Amino acid sequence: MTLPNRQPTIADVAQKAGVSIATVSRVLNRTAPVTEETTQRVQTAIEELNYRPRSAARVLASRKTYTIGLLLPEISGPFFSPMMRGIEAGAAEAGFDLLVHTTNVPRPEGTPHRPLGEHNTDGLIVFTDSLDTKELTRLHRIGFPLVLLHQPSPESLDIPTITVENKSGTEKLISHLIEVHGKRQIAFLRGPDTHMDSTWRERGYLQALKTHNLSFDPTLMAYGGFNEQIAFAAAKQLMGEGVMFDAIFTGDDESAVGVLSALRQANKRVPEDVAVVGFDDVPFSSYLTPPLTTVRVPIEQVGSEAVHQLICLIRGGQVDLEVLLPTELVIRQSCGCQTT
Repeated sequence: MTLPNRQPTIADVAQKAGVSIATVSRVLNRTAPVTEETTQRVQTAIEELNYRPRSAARVLASRKTYTIGLLLPEISGPFFSPMMRGIEAGAAEAGFDLLVHTTNVPRPEGTPHRPLGEHNTDGLIVFTDSLDTKELTRLHRIGFPLVLLHQPSPESLDIPTITVENKSGTEKLISHLIEVHGKRQIAFLRGPDTHMDSTWRERGYLQALKTHNLSFDPTLMAYGGFNEQIAFAAAKQLMGEGVMFDAIFTGDDESAVGVLSALRQANKRVPEDVAVVGFDDVPFSSYLTPPLTTVRVPIEQVGSEAVHQLICLIRGGQVDLEVLLPTELVIRQSCGCQTT
């Protein structure tokens, strides 16, 4: 039997062996017992036809894709690159492929939505604001492996989450401004309300003020959104309203870029007139003018740890419900320190 110009199919194998397609599938995937004589006929047909089972068919039969999914609101800014590098490396080391899907990126009208889930991955890593509680609940209830990044598990679901020491890192940062540089009017730019990182950084800011017997002044707090343009506008608004501050915690390093620009436009010197500090220690932070004092986050390790936890779940293991990775204060010149 010759099959010119095309690859043999499972139907060709079934016809040659004189069995049904379902029987060939059972032999290939070992999903049900088949007699030795029938198995031999199928294997002989496979060899004579040089049939190669499609990997997708095997995946469907085994219900394993050997693929993990990553859900992000978008891929932008300097934070996502090292995080994705850690995720990709961890997946490859474990023998898994990686699918990435962005949820907030506009798509042309009529474009089909192809979300990640139980039909095309073995588990999902979900970054904050990427999947609503209803879908998280559904996936969790069917036993689908999930790990959350920088967001708490919805109440009663007990989904593992990976984050960093936002509160203690911020306390150290603000305490440095107060104790070393004598700052008393420290402005703070909040991140998005839905971000766990922003919530804990705000708590760290407030705790540092309380520890040093400084009253909280609500006029010193504004919304920066972890976004360069929004932070630029927020800093300009604070100055335009006559709010006096001798230091500003920008919420994250990307926001620091906007704040530095706004201060330059207002002829404010950094750090002589206003100290500026950030959070994350993304790669460009040390190249800003002046170099940025910030809190170092192990961004790549966050990604690799998320993969480690997810693979453990996929393989039926036990994981920690919360992994809190350490942060580190990085002193540069934007706070007023003279470093080499």
